[in-house]
Amino acid sequence: MNVISFPKLGITLNIDPVAFSIGSKPVYWYALIILTGFLLAFLFVYKTCEKRAIKHDSIWDIALFGLIAGIVGARIYYVLFALDEFSSFSDMLKIWNGGLAIYGGIIGSAVSTFIYCRVKKLNTRNVFDICAPGLLIGQAIGRFGNFVNAEVFGGETGSFLGMSINGRPPVHPLFLYESLWNTAGLVLIILFRDKKKADGQVFCFYIFWYALGRLFLEGMRNSAYILYVIPNALGISQLVSALLIVISAAAFVYLTKKRTA
Repeated sequence: MNVISFPKLGITLNIDPVAFSIGSKPVYWYALIILTGFLLAFLFVYKTCEKRAIKHDSIWDIALFGLIAGIVGARIYYVLFALDEFSSFSDMLKIWNGGLAIYGGIIGSAVSTFIYCRVKKLNTRNVFDICAPGLLIGQAIGRFGNFVNAEVFGGETGSFLGMSINGRPPVHPLFLYESLWNTAGLVLIILFRDKKKADGQVFCFYIFWYALGRLFLEGMRNSAYILYVIPNALGISQLVSALLIVISAAAFVYLTKKRTA
């Protein structure tokens, strides 16, 4: 049980990470929140895909393969940068003990979607544009899984949004910051995606927006939750974010010039 409060907002919550049990098996809020994010993301994409020339059947397949590849990718990414946490190969497979990295999930699902589009001869860039809002929906909701687990927070703060965990001094609620950032990105994509000049631009904007937010938020993160590429100096997510900002911006410009050439 975690006692999570927002002292300056007068909010105090007692949160048990376990939602309920089936027999002796606990079902965690984290898993239910991630599942909710995935389902709402799928429903949004499903409802909007045919207007943009992609059939419902394709979205079912993309979602299923993307979910599997996303989980695998998220685990591999985490394991690669946290090898010292595992004593055996079998421990690396125990995802129920925690340890999934969002960038690995994005990479895994993107690879599976790319392969699917190539096999089915779909417009790959258009499919990625259609799926981009769903990714932001899933990520905005999914971060609340970190909230119920009392994880993903920053340093101490006197902000009115300061979050106290089990009576400790208030810290930055990074899960909330990222969720709000993703929600803002979702609104922007919905407002402007029908004004795109070329297929692929919406997905480029998604990558740019998400990476920009992560670049700054990772710098505020508690070091216990950072996967370092340079110990105590540079987190892998910061490095990946910086690279993705440059790549997505360049790709956006390239697609625009290619369209107008």
